[in-house]
Amino acid sequence: MSIPTHFLTILVAVLAGRASCSASLWQPENQAALFIFGDSLFDCGNNNFINTTSRFRANVYPYGESFFKHPTGRFSDGLIMPDFIAKYAGLPLIPPYLKPGKYQFMGGANFASAGAGALAETFPGFVVDLMLQLRQFEHMEEQLKENFGHEMAEKILSKAVYLISIGSNDYAFPFVANSALFQSHSHEQYMAMVIGNLTSVIKGIHSKGGRKFGFLNLGPIGCLPDMRSLAGTTGSCLKELNELSKLHNGALSRALLRSELDEFKYSNFNFFDVLREKINNPSKYGFKEGKEACCGSGPYRGRSSCGGRNGETEYELCANPSEYVFFDAGHPSEKVNKQVAELMWSGSTEVIGPYNLEALFKLK
Repeated sequence: MSIPTHFLTILVAVLAGRASCSASLWQPENQAALFIFGDSLFDCGNNNFINTTSRFRANVYPYGESFFKHPTGRFSDGLIMPDFIAKYAGLPLIPPYLKPGKYQFMGGANFASAGAGALAETFPGFVVDLMLQLRQFEHMEEQLKENFGHEMAEKILSKAVYLISIGSNDYAFPFVANSALFQSHSHEQYMAMVIGNLTSVIKGIHSKGGRKFGFLNLGPIGCLPDMRSLAGTTGSCLKELNELSKLHNGALSRALLRSELDEFKYSNFNFFDVLREKINNPSKYGFKEGKEACCGSGPYRGRSSCGGRNGETEYELCANPSEYVFFDAGHPSEKVNKQVAELMWSGSTEVIGPYNLEALFKLK
């Protein structure tokens, strides 16, 4: 697959600006790096550096208000799940790969792009889809070898954990837009294409030395405020979308279980049940509101107008995001991100398996 010209331009500029440093500062035997792939749940600002629209950027207030006190490109009032995972792993915040500056990638890189899907047909031309994220990773691998030599690069990549969140946009976007690709296939056929692309990327990372993978399965996307708002006055979850999430999650579990990749180890987190539980029983987890977003407009604040995105200047904003399960129409609050990250890191086999991320990081 070819990379669009503007992405190549960005890649060349970014790679040219990276400065090398002494390899002796890093000990991959003792500290695993973290490489992040996916969509808006994991994007820490990559979309700030591509040619896209405000729909796919969170670079306006009140995004970031709770932690950074300014927007960073994260679709949250503060930190996102990979930020907490990095903290628990003893790493600094992993920066967006496309952010210009001097960064050596030794502790990891974040390739996630808000709006991205496993399929190139999901928001084409506006996001960095999963296959393109793999191409960026391959460019980064070459830079690692150039800066630190093949042996050190191989140690970094083999010890690292690869964290992936992808798929929600592949189902929600075509479902709402009634896309031809989605309509011309059965749900099972369409899901097989999504899973096929995801497994191809896993194999691509594995071919470069990756052995340890962490997955966030799909949440109940039919219950997100933007999807719930489409149900009209009933405000019910969109059942068909939730069934697609379950179909995808089952196929992902089977694909991981049956993987024959050499030394392949993984964590698979049950985001669907964990998030649905918080939505249905918010007070049990320290929230006052489980269905309506903190920031947005319309029913359940399900219009993606937070911060004036999508050209909408008027929106509502709650006083305390930590009281809400959702910060905006499609993304959890920082408090939820933290609770989920804690379970991903040290949760039991009831929510994550066969390894949790803490165990995965410790594997040699």
